[in-house]
Amino acid sequence: MPIEPPAAECGPPIPLWRWADRQLRELAAITGSQAIAALNGLTVIGERGSVRDFEIRGRRSAGVGGSFLNPTRDGSWFALTIMRAEDRAYLPALFGKPGMEEASEEEIAAEILLNDSADLLEKGRALGLPVACADEVPASPPVEVLARGAHRFREPGHRPLVVDMSAIWAGPLCGHLLWLAGAQVIKVESSKRPDMIRSSDPQTFAIVNQGKDCVDVDMADPEQRDRLVALIRRADIVLESSRPRALRHLGIDAEQLVREIPGLVWLSITGHGATGDAANWVGVGNDCAVAGGLSRALAEATGEIGYVGDALADPLTGITAALEGWRAYQAGQAVRLGFSMSAIAAKALAEERAFGRAALDAELRAWGAARGKLFPKVPRRAGLAEVRDLGADTEKWLGKTAAC
Repeated sequence: MPIEPPAAECGPPIPLWRWADRQLRELAAITGSQAIAALNGLTVIGERGSVRDFEIRGRRSAGVGGSFLNPTRDGSWFALTIMRAEDRAYLPALFGKPGMEEASEEEIAAEILLNDSADLLEKGRALGLPVACADEVPASPPVEVLARGAHRFREPGHRPLVVDMSAIWAGPLCGHLLWLAGAQVIKVESSKRPDMIRSSDPQTFAIVNQGKDCVDVDMADPEQRDRLVALIRRADIVLESSRPRALRHLGIDAEQLVREIPGLVWLSITGHGATGDAANWVGVGNDCAVAGGLSRALAEATGEIGYVGDALADPLTGITAALEGWRAYQAGQAVRLGFSMSAIAAKALAEERAFGRAALDAELRAWGAARGKLFPKVPRRAGLAEVRDLGADTEKWLGKTAAC
């Protein structure tokens, strides 16, 4: 196990890289994959920031800077992510003030300071905004068994078939690691709303979706949806990152499928959990990392709060889902597993503190001192397979009458 970070330029190692590295070592051991064994934790959690020349910005997230940390009236810190056009439309309701949809960062910060963090958190999540508090406790366990089904015996050497319906980073990274482990992976996208990073972040899209067959589906078309469900029934592992009501809207009952199909492993990635009220909360990598305690840990180590890494809850969750998913696949028992990104961030932080508190605190201090500098430059991974166009393999997997 590496005890020092791989050679990197420009910036400090991203805290929690050692935790990610240990999970990858375990995944390599249980899969026997040399491709996974060749990875390291710093590369996997840092390659997006490295290739895109992200800057460490303190209380503003890296990249396009869509997430912001601001103090609240009760002395805590509130993270608000604005990444979709509809997010701004909810700001008047969040603050109870007309005209806030056009507010500047400074005006939003001033309104946050007039409110208590718990009130903003409750309102924001009810509205469907990606929000977090630096002092909250994750509402769900990191990994939760949601349903069980019958056992399936597989012949030695069976190649698992993975249907990957996830998007952006955490889920596709999980699918990528399963592909490196030897699985056949089919990426499923909506023909009307394909994975947004296919166009907005093509470098990351290429890294985590190389080698996957690509299928597009019009979910409003009952025939195409039925063909997708038929494909799912052939799968060994299904991966998705939808909130439960979104799946129900599509007419896909994950738990029923797990109960009906022996050996089916269903992996559900959400911001804050897949059951109860938390199942309906929106969360993305940066605010989920805040909810998991990473920003508070930075403040404790340095005296200054800020974001740690780049949407760190995403890669931590992707690695965790791949590890737990492969374990479940090997066991042969049908199961649906729910993954909470905020709780996984909290788990990684707690385990890393127990494993090496001094090293973690030193890296948090180095991260805090590097504000204004670029992210560490990690070796860029060479592509191992082509990246397929949207819908390139729809006919292959869903038949001629499906959308192309």
